Parts: sequence; C-alpha cells; structure tokens
Amino acid sequence: MWLKPEEVLLKNALKLWVTQKSSCYFVLQRRRGHGEGGGRLTGRLVGALDAVLDSSARVAPFRILLQVPGSQVYSPIACGATLEEINQHWDWLEQNLLHTLSVFDNKDDIASFVKGKVKALIAEETSSRLAEQEEEPEKFREALVKFEARFNFPEAEKLVTYYSCCCWKGRVPRQGWLYLSINHLCFYSFFLGKELKLVIPWVDILKLERTSNVFLTDTIRITTQNKERDFSMFLNLDEVFKMMEQLADVTLRRLLDNEVFDLDPDLQEPSQITKRDLEARAQNEFFRAFFRLPRKERLHAVVDCSLWTPFSRCHTAGRMFTSDSYICFASREDGCCNVVLPLREVVSIEKMEDTSLLPNPIIVSIRSKMAFQFIELKDRENLVEGLLVRLKQVHANHPVHYDSSPSDNDMTSSVFYSTSMCSDKFGDLEMVSSQNGEEREKEKSPLPHPEPLTVFQQSGGQSPDSRLSREQIKISLWNDHFVEYGRTVCMFRTEKIRKLVAMGIPESLRGRLWLLFSDAVTDLASHPGYYGNLVEQSLGRCCLVTDEIERDLHRSLPEHPAFQNETGIAALRRVLTAYAHRNPKIGYCQSMNILTSVLLLYAKEEEAFWLLVAVCERMLPDYFNHRVIGAQVDQSVFEELIKEHLPELAEHMNDLSALASISLSWFLTLFLSIMPLESAVNVVDCFFYDGIKAIFQLGLAVLEANAEELCSSKDDGQALMILSRFLDHIKNEDSPGPPIGSHHAFFSDDQEPYPVTDIADLIRDSYEKFGNQSVEQIEHLRCKHRIRVLQGHEDTTKQNVLRVVIPEVSILPEDLDELYDLFKRAHMMSCYWEHPRPVPLRHDPSRPYAEQYRIDARQFAHLFQLVSPWTCGVHTEILAERTFRLLDDNMDQLMEFKAFVSCLDIMYNGEMNEKIKLLYRLHIPPALTENDRDSQSPLKNPLLSTSRPLVLGDTIDYQKQLKQMIKDLAKEKDKTEKELPKMSQREFIQFCKTLYSMFHEDPKENELYQAIATVTTLLLQIGEVGQRSSSSGSCSQECSEELQASAPSPEQDSVFVETGKPPQDPRALPEAGEGDWTVSLEHILASLLTEQSLVNFFEKPLNIKSKLENAKLNQYSLKALEMSHPPQPELKLNNL
Repeated sequence: MWLKPEEVLLKNALKLWVTQKSSCYFVLQRRRGHGEGGGRLTGRLVGALDAVLDSSARVAPFRILLQVPGSQVYSPIACGATLEEINQHWDWLEQNLLHTLSVFDNKDDIASFVKGKVKALIAEETSSRLAEQEEEPEKFREALVKFEARFNFPEAEKLVTYYSCCCWKGRVPRQGWLYLSINHLCFYSFFLGKELKLVIPWVDILKLERTSNVFLTDTIRITTQNKERDFSMFLNLDEVFKMMEQLADVTLRRLLDNEVFDLDPDLQEPSQITKRDLEARAQNEFFRAFFRLPRKERLHAVVDCSLWTPFSRCHTAGRMFTSDSYICFASREDGCCNVVLPLREVVSIEKMEDTSLLPNPIIVSIRSKMAFQFIELKDRENLVEGLLVRLKQVHANHPVHYDSSPSDNDMTSSVFYSTSMCSDKFGDLEMVSSQNGEEREKEKSPLPHPEPLTVFQQSGGQSPDSRLSREQIKISLWNDHFVEYGRTVCMFRTEKIRKLVAMGIPESLRGRLWLLFSDAVTDLASHPGYYGNLVEQSLGRCCLVTDEIERDLHRSLPEHPAFQNETGIAALRRVLTAYAHRNPKIGYCQSMNILTSVLLLYAKEEEAFWLLVAVCERMLPDYFNHRVIGAQVDQSVFEELIKEHLPELAEHMNDLSALASISLSWFLTLFLSIMPLESAVNVVDCFFYDGIKAIFQLGLAVLEANAEELCSSKDDGQALMILSRFLDHIKNEDSPGPPIGSHHAFFSDDQEPYPVTDIADLIRDSYEKFGNQSVEQIEHLRCKHRIRVLQGHEDTTKQNVLRVVIPEVSILPEDLDELYDLFKRAHMMSCYWEHPRPVPLRHDPSRPYAEQYRIDARQFAHLFQLVSPWTCGVHTEILAERTFRLLDDNMDQLMEFKAFVSCLDIMYNGEMNEKIKLLYRLHIPPALTENDRDSQSPLKNPLLSTSRPLVLGDTIDYQKQLKQMIKDLAKEKDKTEKELPKMSQREFIQFCKTLYSMFHEDPKENELYQAIATVTTLLLQIGEVGQRSSSSGSCSQECSEELQASAPSPEQDSVFVETGKPPQDPRALPEAGEGDWTVSLEHILASLLTEQSLVNFFEKPLNIKSKLENAKLNQYSLKALEMSHPPQPELKLNNL
C-alpha cells in the first residue's frame, strides 16, 4: 500500500527496522521481530511497542523508504503486510521510476518527483476503495492492511472502524486494537511475544452493555454463549459503544429479523457500510422516534439555532432537523418546546436581513397564516437552498388546494387551517356536530359511513350537568391554549399541552387531536382517495387474513352499542381489511381489532385508517407482525425499568418475566383490553402525544400502586388477580358517557367493595414519578434489549429443533448442540460474504423451526469435510456432493439440520450394515448421476485388483457358500423396506474407488487394501455369474483384466500405481452387457463380512468430539480459503 511521504530520521529507527534490500534511492525494511522464528528479546519488545503505542512508526511489518543521496532524512512511501505485497511495490519502483531518476541533477527535484508520483498513486488507489469515505483515509488504510493480514477474512468483510483499547483477561489487561467490521468484532494484541486474537460474530452476542469492574469505572462488556469479555481504556468510550450498538443492531436485524426489517438505503449493501453511514443511521433513528415520523423519512441536516416562541416572548435555543418532508425543532431543555412543520403546510422559506440582534435569520411561513422565525443558523445559504428544493418537490408530488375563505364548520379544512395567532375563536373544533359540515363530508366521502361511531348517552352516577360542566371547562382550556400556541399540526408543543392531555382530552376534540399529535392528518391530506381505492380492492377477497378478521369482528368492544349493529361491524371490517391489503407484511394481528374499534369511536372511517397506519408503522414499530418482536422488546425494556424504579418489587419477584407476560396486553392494546373504556381512552390520549413513553410510565405507576400487595403475593396467579382487580376499578370521573367495562377484565368473587382509582390521578402520578425517561434513553434500551429478544428467539428455535432430533439419533445432546451451532454458522457465513443471497436461502423466522436454517450444497460440502468421519482426501468433495443429492429429498437444493444430523449419526453410530447401505445408496441414482464430477477423483483409473487369488476352496463350494449367505440376509431383511435397485458396473467401480479413498492414511491401510481387493474380486465374480446366465460374453471379465492390468502386484504396499502411461478413461470400458452386470446390496454386504479387517474398520467406535473441536477452529479459515481461491472445475489432479 502506498503511503503519503513524511520525513523521518533513519537513525531513530535503526533498532526497530532491519534493511532487507536497498538501491540508490530506495530502501526496503522489515520490522524487527517479524518473521523471526527464534523469538528474540528485541523482537518481542518491538512487538509489545507496536501493540501499545499509537505512533506513525506503528505500521505494517514491511516498508519502503525514499532516500536521497547525501541526506539523513528519509520518507516512507509504501508499506505491506506481507513480503509478496511489498516486493510488488519494489518491483514497480524499479521498473517505472529507478531509471528515470538519474536524469535529475538536483536531489530536491528527485524527492519532489517521487513524492508527487506516490501521491498520485495514492489518489488513484483511494478512489477505487472505500477508504476515501473515512475521515482519515491514510490511517484507515493502514488499519485495513493490518486487519486483512491478521484475521484473513474474505475481501467482502468490510472494516468499518477501529480503536485502541484493552481487553481484560481475568485481572490482566491486554493492550491492543479493536476492529469493528460489518459482521464481526475482532481484537488483536501482541505483547511480549504473546499473540491474542479474538473473533466474535455480531450474531453470537447475547448482551452488549456498559459496566464497571474493580479496576475501572467504565467498561464495555460483550457477552456470548460461553464467555464474557471486557474492553476498556477507550479514548472516547461513548462513541465506541454507540458504534457497537449500531453494528450489532443492524447485523442482528438484517440476519435474524428480516421479516419486517427494512434497511436504510445507505445500508442496503453491507459491504458498503461505513462509520459515517452508521452515525447517520443513529441520528435518523433518534429523529424519527423523537418526532414519531414515518420510517421512510430521511434526515438531511441537524443545525443549532433558536426559535422565536411568542408565548414566552423570547427565542428558545434548540436544534432544527430537516428531512425529506419535514422541518422540526426541539428545544435543548427537554419538553420546553417542540415543533413539527410538514413541508406540505409550508408556503414559503425566506432569508431575512442579518443583524446583530437577529443573526442569520430565516422565516418559515405556513398555510394557517403563522410564521416561525429561526435565528443563529450556520451555513444558512446551503440550508435554505436545500429546503427550497425539497419544498418544491413536496408541493409537486402532493398539490395543496388553498381555500381563501374556509368555513368555520368545515372539519376537513380545519385540520390544516387556523386563524392567526391573535384570533380568539375556535369554532371549527368546538362545533364538532355542525350540520353543514356533516352534509359536506357526506357529499365528499364515497364510503358508506364516514362519521365517527360515538353513541355516548348522558347517564351515570353523577348528574349530567356536572359532567357536562367539566367537559365544557376542558374545552375552554383547550380553546385558550389553541389561541396562544396554535391549533394545527404545526402548533407549539410544550409542557402546558402535556398537562392538558394528562387531564383527558374533551370527547368532542379527541379524534382531531389524535390526528394532529400522530401527524396522521398529513398522510390523510396527502393521499386523497387512497383509502376508498383500498376498500374497493380488498372487499370481497377471501384469504387467511380476512378469515381471521371475520372471526375477531364481534369480539371488538362487544359491550359498546356502536359495535352491536352491522353499521359499526362493517366499518371495522373495511378498515382492517384495507390495512391488511396495504401492508401484507403485517396483514392482521390480534389486538388490532380492539385498537381500531376505539379509533372509529372518535374519528371518521378514513381518519381511523390513517391513525391505524400511524400506530402500526411508526408509533409501535414491529409490534404487529408474526413474532411481535417490538412488543417483546418493550417488555424487556419494561423489566429493566422495574429494576431501576421499583427495586424492592424486582427483588421480591425473582422472575420478572411473569410480570412482563401479564403486562404484554398493556402494550399491545394500550390498556384498552384491561381497563374500562372511558378510562383507557385517556391513556390513548397520552400515547398519541408522548408515544410509548406514556405506556411505560403508566405501567410503572400501576405496579407502584400495587407494590405492597404484589410483594406479599405467593405466585403469579395471585399477582395477576391483584393487577386485574386494580385495573378494572380505574374510573374516569370526568367522562360524560356511561361507564363501559373492559371485556377482558378480571372479575373477583369478593363481595367487599374495592377502592376506586381515578385515571387522571394515576396518569398525573405516572408523569410526576416516572416521566423522566427521555426518547433517547428509551431508544437506547430498545436497542440493547432487541439483542436479547432476538437471541431468545434463536435459542427457542435451537431448543425446538434439538428436541425433535435428539430422540431420533444416538449423538449426545451436547454434541448435537455444537453441531447445530456449526450448521447455523455455515448458513451465516454464506450470508456474510456471498451476495446477493437468493431469497430461499435467507433466514425466514416465519417458517417452522426446523426449516428456518437451511444450507446449500457448497455449505454442506464444507461441513462434511469438517465433521464427517468418511474423509477421502480430494475425493471427499465428490462424496459430499453425492451425499447432498441423496439427502435432498424434495430437490430444492437445500438441506435442513435434521437430515444433516441423521446422516452423520449413521456414519458415527450406525451398525455396519447401515453404513454399507448408506455407502451403497451414495453410488446409485439419485446420488450418483451421469454427469458426476468424478474427474477430480484421485482414482481416475479403475484400480481394483483381482490378481490376489482367493483361498476359499473350489469354485463350486465357494458359489454355494455365497448363495447361502445371500439367502440368510434375504430372510433377515425387513419385508416392508423398499428394495434398493441393483448396482451397475460403472456404479460399482465408483463404490470401490470411495472405499479405497476411505482407507487412505488408516493405521491398517495395507491390510485394508488387501481385504478390499479380495472382496472386489469376489464381487466381480458374483457379477459374472449373474451375467453368464443371460449372455455368454463377459463384460466383467474384460473389466477384471483391465483392472488387473492397472493394479499393483501383491508384493506392493499401495494400490496406487504411478506409471508413465496416461490414465485410462473409464468410459472406454466395454458397454455391451453393462446393464446385465449387476450386484446387489446383499452381495456387497455378504462379501464384506468375509473380511474381518473390513468389519473392524466399519464397526470401530468413532469419536465426534475431536472433529467438532477441529471444526470450530477451522470453519472460518476453510470458508476464507474458498472465497480467496474459488473452485476450478477443470482442475487436473495428476500428482497424488
């Protein structure tokens, strides 16, 4: 690798480098200690310095220096990880530069010319590699060279970043370098002659956390199945941990959760991922989570600024976020002021005159005649230019209809239209049931029932007047707030509005405010007619999803009058079916019906649809899918929050997973299924304003209110009863409607009155006691626990597969466990480095457990070579291909773990007849094909010998003996077993080749060769006997003569003959009568039983553990070797 020339004094490096070769202008040096077999003390010290120090001298083990005659100053111009690499650079210099330098008279000209040439080479090389994307390309290039040399990964294993750190081994720290690549975490240390290499795949990490030990206050702990590793002494531990989190999250979700995981465009190709991409993804994730925006929204810029806030009459410091379709603002002080401005609502973006009081200001004007003033914007020109481009694009894609005189009662326009900030009227939201508005909506809507399904009656324990007066007070408070803070989606969102939401949104405003807080209103306005088209396309279609929807329709709030008639049921059916048609990845999941039915009570049908879209696709990501991963992740986060905020309860409940299972419905249905409806809707109010944070804090408040009883509970059932009874007695004193109980509530037989809890008090307590969790903290916890949940699913898959396999094989469970890990790793390595991956080969968590991981023929060949006891040298690969074809019953070119293990079980633990039967089947169709790749076999010639005479009496007695043995075997054979076809001569020759290969390097190799030669002669004679009965010509005799001609004499120890004659083509064997020459499995088995050495070979006990240990060590290196040297079908193996 070429290096940017930097001047160094050679005398300072004499003790660290050894000169290998030199010329007039260049010196090639080797790092002292590198390649020295003796391990001298100086070499060890230099190695320790390389590991500890981060200096310019710490480069690759070889380098080339530019030396100008008469000068003491030298310049490194190239480095290399290997001698071959550095010699390539040396040769290039000799061929291209050395002869031209003599024309220069001035030594300074020589130095300038060479340096300029090397810089040009660097620029050319950098442009072709990803190093140009890094902040410090040259240092990154040095690290890349070391990473490739030390770990020998295929080129597709992209290095993302690297850090200097310590890895703790017990109480001893090992200083070295941490390399983070797209699929692995690697650590390298070389200290005082001892080398340490760690390679941890991201998919093997069970836990990634920051912790502390006795010696250091802050470390990063990596937990895998067998070990814990602590890393510390980072220059910037926060940055390192965030980078690890991102890489682990991206890799695990890409490989283990691709059911719903959509990568960002910049992360679609793993080999192109850079540190900058991951940092951008982290910012994107936070941005979308904080403002609860669609996943497709891509962040463009984050700039510090200040926003004029008229309610406080000052500028509020914070940050502006600009994306594809939004301008957002968040104050530095959490909760002080947030603003979401959809570009669809923006009319203009203008730069104002720069003054000392208003530095770099811009004005963003929106349709509701409001203007937002931002100041102190850096790089204002580029920011405004980018915003204007995106503004133009948004308006072109979604034209906005401007109404110069909107009706006060037009609810459609009121969502976007508001009067100026000083207006004192709010009739458009207050008069929800305006007759004119209803008629206008009915004219516009093509749907049968566009209006909300609210049918609350004025009844209850309190007088209607008192309840209505409370409702009117709330409406008045909201009106005052709208006047001061804005009434559209672009309103100022402050702590004051959070308090109003916590009190409960008025019934008449609830649906509209849900639309504004979730920004579903933008989707609604941007897609006119979309829902109606979906309804037309989806209705009438019958499939599994529609059957599930029909089954749950009448279970959705059955106690509510709105869903006791066909009108409400039909609206619910249309919304759920339309959404399933929109998003087939989610389709329909239980609990969506309960949520949608509540949305229909407060919003029109099309609005309810877009609210459902907002909840399923961005507010509760990954909740509604096959495995409800998102809900499980939040359950795991909830467990950690319980430990943090309620330690006494956590200590009493040894297994918090019981509480998590109880609370699962809290998250999936937002408390709607376990709390009276009039109370639960207040929870939904908070959820639409604050997101999942509201559910976390309310869950903690519920547990705290019952902590004393829960601590005294004896079992999970009693804990469930305590919580169910408490939740069923939560009331809403301010609700103007009648109390409607929860249809899933737990009813106790106790006659004693249970104390009632007001929902407003419970929500207020949740904000006061547990409301300090920020979005950033929750997202960090989600990232941390997603690893745990995904690995939990992986462990469940593994245990289910092993539970099915263990009873059917004789391999020990602990060995099966390791075999499963090897099998899964083979699948994963193909995902790492083979792109693009065919869809059928990807991990599919929706499939049955046994089918989630499958391998193809190439991956099977690697595993076969590593763990099979039947190793046949180069012939092993051919045997693996035949084994794969035999086990691939459905011919989909994929194999499951069960088939793989069943085959290994026969090889290791089967009886002799089972092993011979397996070998037999490997040499007849479908395992053996006409185009079998036998040209790479070490036994190209038929090398079976019939030169050794049989000493078994006369021919008549011998034939009688064989016939009797065959009869005996036939009697023992299971009558229900399907009879195997007989083996032809060509197949028999391949069978014998495999046997010869299997005996190679066996301790009793010569004895086995003698035995198999005897058996081969026996079987050839059996074939001839059968052939003579149908034909006088004996093909087998000719075959025997040919085999004998190429076989060694009895005195020779080896059956492999090296002669000067070219190998005889097996196809030259006589074909006449080949179909008549046959031998059966019974013939072969009976013949093999006549030789005790062969019986001993097939019946000797085999130990799989040593193979497994070797496989764990060599699985990566074998794959890397294959990737660096792809197979060559035309390979000729003549010298063996």
